Amino acid sequence: MPRAPFRRDRTPAERERERAESREVLRLALPAFLALVAEPLFLLADSAIIGHLGTPHLAGLGVASAILLTAVNIFVFLAYGTTATVARHLGAGSRDKAVAAGIDGAWLAIILGAVTAGAIALLAEPICRAFGASPEAIGHAVTYLRVSAIGIPFMLVVLAVTGVLRGLQDTKTPLVASVLGFGLNIVLNVWFVYGLHWGIAGAAWGTVIAQFLMAVGHIWVLLREARALKAPLRAHPGRVLKAARDGVPLLIRTLALRAILVVTMWVAASLGDVPLASHQIAATIWSFLVFALDAIAIAAQALTGKSLGAGDVEGARRATRLMIRWGLWCGVLAGILLLLVMRWLPLLFTSDPEVQRVLASALLVVALSQPLSGYVFVIDGVLIGAGDTRWLAKAMVVNLILYLPLVLGVWALGPWLLSSEPPVRGMQHAMFWLWVAFTGFMAIRAAILGMRVATDRWMVTGAPR
Repeated sequence: MPRAPFRRDRTPAERERERAESREVLRLALPAFLALVAEPLFLLADSAIIGHLGTPHLAGLGVASAILLTAVNIFVFLAYGTTATVARHLGAGSRDKAVAAGIDGAWLAIILGAVTAGAIALLAEPICRAFGASPEAIGHAVTYLRVSAIGIPFMLVVLAVTGVLRGLQDTKTPLVASVLGFGLNIVLNVWFVYGLHWGIAGAAWGTVIAQFLMAVGHIWVLLREARALKAPLRAHPGRVLKAARDGVPLLIRTLALRAILVVTMWVAASLGDVPLASHQIAATIWSFLVFALDAIAIAAQALTGKSLGAGDVEGARRATRLMIRWGLWCGVLAGILLLLVMRWLPLLFTSDPEVQRVLASALLVVALSQPLSGYVFVIDGVLIGAGDTRWLAKAMVVNLILYLPLVLGVWALGPWLLSSEPPVRGMQHAMFWLWVAFTGFMAIRAAILGMRVATDRWMVTGAPR
């Protein structure tokens, strides 16, 4: 029987090329994975430590972390945009321009971080109250948020410099910084919360100190690279403004994405402290898995930017197909692993049996949706690496518009879902359908991204102008 066309034998040269590309993806993705999971590990550690202080404490952390992550992640273009720009310069043979672009990004991070930290500290209480949680939970949220605001400039500097290093095809340095920072964060949090009895504020202070030291380490690495290439270290107003302007599409994209996550947290808060605490843990675990899958997206950003910067369109297309396969299989693996530990995982975060039971219903949906997440984040990384940011901004706004009816439908049905007896069963139903709605958002996003990557309109070659 003749072979189907898609099963044709590959030549030895084609097989060797695919193996080389797979090794390159693995070389970038494995350290990136270990570095990327540091941020959700900070929140996982805080959730585990704070969760045993009480359910209101955990609910307060849920509100504060939603605000804090929104304040930081709207500037994720400091990492993603810088990765694509630096990788394109590198592919075009201009390493000095690549590092200069990274320095501009670091200055921009310092400016944006200082402004954002001041605004969050000043407005912490009214922002937290807008979520509608219980007064006790809001009190804990305000305490955590005001202390954590101090660390925002450090977090943004780490984002910017990490983007530079990824663009230079170096994912090992951010890995070392993340491992050391996470290890220190755990030690400090346990000491401050349980040793010094600082409560939820202790967890925030431990994270701030770890973030400061990570920022110092990243800046030292960037300065060493700049001195070796004799790149200027001072802020260049024109280039900094250009970096800010180039980041606007990614900022719009991220604002729409954060609006999706915040409105989901708002709906969870409307369901009560137990569902809110359960959603906080589920969202943190989802973030951990997403960041793990995003390691392949980071490789996609770096390799796509480098290939297109060098004018290698076919190489970019081959790498895209390869990384989509990796994303899907890694998503399957992540889902299976979560299903295997789902029975015991809630015990790590809370001693409240109601929170444990409600959390389990959310984790089931999280586990089953992981292959979808793997597909979405890889394509997102490819398009960011290609510099297709204006289209990504429009697509995420469309995602937000299409998602709102789903999540607001759960909010409208909340009282009816919660009316089941016993009450914990109603909370389980509400949390299950909230996460089903969120998975609907991911499905919409997958369809839109898939249609875009199937075309050639995102493949623009050459160094950035």
